[in-house]
Amino acid sequence: MNLKNILIGIDNLKARGNLDIEINGIERNSNEIKKGYMFVAIKGFTADGHQFIEKAIEKGATAIVAQKGADLSKITIPEDVVLIVSENTREFLALAACNFYGNPSKKLKLIGITGTKGKTTTTFMIKEILEKAGKKVGLIGTIATYINGKKIQDSDRTTPESIELQKLFAQMLDAGVEYVVMEVSSQSLKLHRVDGCNFDYVAFTNFSEDHISEKEHPNMEDYLNSKLKLFKMCKKGFVNLDDLQGNKIPEMFPENEIIGYGIDNAEKNYAKDITITNSYVDFKFKISDKNERVKVDIPGRFTVYNALAAICICKVIGIDGEAIKQALENIKVPGRSEMIENKLSIPIMIDYAHSPESLENILNAVKSYTRGNVISVFGCGGDRDSRKRPLMGEISGKIADYTIITSDNPRTEDPDKIIDQIEKGIEKTKGKYEKITDRRKAIEKAIKIATKNDIIVLAGKGHEPYQEINGVKHDFDERIIVKEIIEKMNKKSNK
Repeated sequence: MNLKNILIGIDNLKARGNLDIEINGIERNSNEIKKGYMFVAIKGFTADGHQFIEKAIEKGATAIVAQKGADLSKITIPEDVVLIVSENTREFLALAACNFYGNPSKKLKLIGITGTKGKTTTTFMIKEILEKAGKKVGLIGTIATYINGKKIQDSDRTTPESIELQKLFAQMLDAGVEYVVMEVSSQSLKLHRVDGCNFDYVAFTNFSEDHISEKEHPNMEDYLNSKLKLFKMCKKGFVNLDDLQGNKIPEMFPENEIIGYGIDNAEKNYAKDITITNSYVDFKFKISDKNERVKVDIPGRFTVYNALAAICICKVIGIDGEAIKQALENIKVPGRSEMIENKLSIPIMIDYAHSPESLENILNAVKSYTRGNVISVFGCGGDRDSRKRPLMGEISGKIADYTIITSDNPRTEDPDKIIDQIEKGIEKTKGKYEKITDRRKAIEKAIKIATKNDIIVLAGKGHEPYQEINGVKHDFDERIIVKEIIEKMNKKSNK
């Protein structure tokens, strides 16, 4: 594409060189640069892309984009290489990517879901409903990317970088996709990954403390404001009115059409006659002109809220009630209240709960229907908000009958120190607990002490098939590990 066309609609640029050249690709990673590419230098949390400008030129970059204020005095940029200086290279990358791939989001029906919890489940629900109604659907989120029902790649972050995102949109468009439903993280909004996207519908599930750290958000205000940017990118939004912050959104965006839903505070779009069991929830909700009983095979009150968000969006799209009901009854979301079938018939649940509120919600949910003991196995991720660690220890100590504190993704931190911080919280309670750093051994201990009347909650990792230690991702799929442990136990008992 001609460079001039890539720059359409991007303001506050200064350029040196011939802009009437062809660009074969755009990259922010110098390792991926090929001949005729544009390299966009971004100052990240751990590395500054401006340090790799000369490397990008050596690999064939014919255009360089630098951040205003970056020191280029020690960098040699040949006269035949175009130099563009942008006020914000992250924003530039997103808008340039939109242009380079032909603004695909404008040709798709794009649905964005944000919120602290429930994004993954809600996007899967919408995907299943639309597919049940015969629509061609793409999904982008924490677990994986899907095109027309087929998983094309696993995800390493909730929302891809802008250049990858626009490439996925273009790929979906080529595959005949009509609707794209995606999780939109606060980080992606803050770091301009979704700038230039044309959202048709957005939803705000809830808001609670999470993602507060040096590499994420400095405080809750920044975290919330980042999420709210999504409503500036769309005229029609859906919000959970039972959530304290969600309830304020309609007044904050009076120019938008904001549709509320809930259980306690919504005048319309509310669930009633709710039943929650150990394997499903069901409730009544008005779809079309009559109240329908909706069943979802994911236990917990939070499931009702996620289902309400999905139903409201699909109602506006025009999906009929029967397709909605059938899709929700059969929904399965990897790592979200996911029960693992096993030969011991012990209830074992995998859940992604990795924040104080999400851990509290899942433990309270299972506590309400479990006849025996609730056995909680969890840790906290390294290089993330350390303040939540004692809070989560205290929550598990108060709700669970027995807690095994273990390692999560320690990343570059010492896992034992993370566990000690969690322990400070559980020590405030009368809860019984022990510490087992090795997560596999922790899971094995939980299985050995559990009975068929108990439930084991493996919290924190959910769908993740790895454990990240010192920058290396080791294979660690809890579904596989549970089966291996039980098979080993069965072999020993049969000897």
